[in-house]
Amino acid sequence: LRLCLGGWGSLVNPTGVAGCPGSGRLAVAHDGKKRIHVFAPSGFCLRRFGERGNAGSNIKYALDVTVTPDGHVVVTDGGDCSVKAFDFEGRGVLAVREGFCLPWGLDATPKSEVILSDSEAGALYRLTADFHRGELKNCQMIRSRLVSPRAVAVCQTSSAVAVIEHLKARGASKGSTRVKIFSAEMDLIGQMDSFGLNLVFPSRIYATAVAFDKEGRVIVTDVCSQAVICLGKPEEFPIFNPLISHGLSYPVGLTYMANDSLVVLDSGDHSIKVYSS
Repeated sequence: LRLCLGGWGSLVNPTGVAGCPGSGRLAVAHDGKKRIHVFAPSGFCLRRFGERGNAGSNIKYALDVTVTPDGHVVVTDGGDCSVKAFDFEGRGVLAVREGFCLPWGLDATPKSEVILSDSEAGALYRLTADFHRGELKNCQMIRSRLVSPRAVAVCQTSSAVAVIEHLKARGASKGSTRVKIFSAEMDLIGQMDSFGLNLVFPSRIYATAVAFDKEGRVIVTDVCSQAVICLGKPEEFPIFNPLISHGLSYPVGLTYMANDSLVVLDSGDHSIKVYSS
């Protein structure tokens, strides 16, 4: 552990974290008065924006956040079922409100496109826009028939897409999760559910966030064991390699920085934890 940011009062029930590939800044979505906080690599809070409200640049309830390579902060707003984009000064540049049931997780591609999940519709979308001009070019459904998809990650080298499905509970069960990996052409190339992971690891696993490391390995957070786990490359499933096994409370967000630091969003103690290898 190299750095710990936030804490109760600074962040309130945080839901998403993303890093800017160029500047190393971190954007965090949470439930405070201003929904987005931007931190410098040193941990200093540079800016807060996205006030709660009904205006165009307001955010009702931020579910996730990503940062595009061209320097825009994109947020899924569960309050009005929209996707909103801002520059790093906090100025709203684009809001997409049509066609979504409940947009949830999202991640940016190397081309500054955004892959996002619609949890209620059971679908993945690719959103293409000119954020500098505030123009939406295309919003295309690229995968359907998913089960409550939430967290999404895009591999920056292969453009593979990882998504976590939240499977419905049976009987007294609390439900389970399934990690699916799609190629850049959106063909299914690997999947692993809680049952399969339990064959490798004895305790129950409930994945909440997903990321790719620079080698293309799939990394997930697990709230049951309060850990961060490497599942290996899709063709290697199942592999179980705990990367962080102590010091976390309720990890819900995950991202890698350009310097290979691993950032974990912990909603249990309302903090951001930065780990270096």
